[in-house]
Amino acid sequence: MYRSVTLCISAALSLGTLAVPAQAANADRTVTYHGYQVTVPRSWQVVDLTKDPAACVRFDRPAVYLGRPAAQQNCPAHLVGRTEGLIIEPLAGSTPRSAATTRAATARSVDNEIQVGVEDAGVLVTAVHGASEEPAVRSVLATARLVAGAAPAKLIRPRAASAAPAASIVAPGTMINQQAFDQCTAPSLGAMNAWKASPFKAVGIYISGASRSCTQANLTASWVASNAANGWSFMPIDVGYQAPCGTRNPKMSADLGTARTQGADSASASVQAAQNLGIGAGSAIYSDIEAYPTGNNACRDAIMSYISGWTERLRSLGYLSGVYSSAGSGGRDLANSAGDSRWLMPDHLWFAWWNNVANTDGGQYIPANLWTNHQRLHQCKGDHNETWGGVTINIDSNFLDVA
Repeated sequence: MYRSVTLCISAALSLGTLAVPAQAANADRTVTYHGYQVTVPRSWQVVDLTKDPAACVRFDRPAVYLGRPAAQQNCPAHLVGRTEGLIIEPLAGSTPRSAATTRAATARSVDNEIQVGVEDAGVLVTAVHGASEEPAVRSVLATARLVAGAAPAKLIRPRAASAAPAASIVAPGTMINQQAFDQCTAPSLGAMNAWKASPFKAVGIYISGASRSCTQANLTASWVASNAANGWSFMPIDVGYQAPCGTRNPKMSADLGTARTQGADSASASVQAAQNLGIGAGSAIYSDIEAYPTGNNACRDAIMSYISGWTERLRSLGYLSGVYSSAGSGGRDLANSAGDSRWLMPDHLWFAWWNNVANTDGGQYIPANLWTNHQRLHQCKGDHNETWGGVTINIDSNFLDVA
């Protein structure tokens, strides 16, 4: 943080509109980093990553992160949901998305993130938002101004990725009676290499969806290819629309036709994300539908319609359909709906039942005669720390029987 004096610089126009709301003095606070100052709600947490380098850059609560996120962060294993937040980091040495721009007013939101390279201050600003918070974060970006302490740098956009050669495509793996882990943010390559000493053979990665809570700076095609070459398999996860009767946002529509379309659209976006990472056809992609209250037939039918759209579109694009949910809500409802001709059932069922038993027995929730042909994943233990190869990560543990 820097104590600074406002400068009248014509180049500040690249920040967008510079007016500060009249109520800012009472309801808001100003945050300054390397000559870039922005006004945010006073309730937002401010995290200095130079003082806490291992801090988890998480988007499930409003916050401003100052500095470059670490490759290996101390994140909880299971976070879902996204609200407003900012990451303000040095522009030099950062890797902006191809959609990054120098003007906040014209920046596109891509996967619920807006990136602005503020060349006059030498900072890269990433504004994250949930399904309904985009106007709010744009209002925050519109308060930006230049102050003392700037170190100008140029925005260098990455070149558009060319089609990956066949050798870089990761083929789907067979994981029968194997252990896996999942974590909110993809671990660093160094951490993954260290964890080759663990019993885990696969890792869950959040590749798409408006409800992803953690930054995914490590998750690139190069990361996937390197880990695949090192023997790892992957469970790609989309965490987007949630139950209309639940507490999480964004909610899928209660209208069955709309919910089915939302499921199909989510599948298309997730396949594109998988292909960008080099995850090939034939792989399963899992829709993360978090726990929700049961006993509401209209809600259950909306979820089944969403899953049907998800499943149909994934299969049409050459991928397998997977669903992750609590055994007691999504798992139970899928099992009870399996004989209903209105719905398409997913190819894989990944259920969370934290009974600490490493098998794929669904107990009272999922009968043994469903998803029998190597089609089950069981998240058997929730958030806990494990250390392998000298590296500690907070994870969920899973037992897999999938092909």
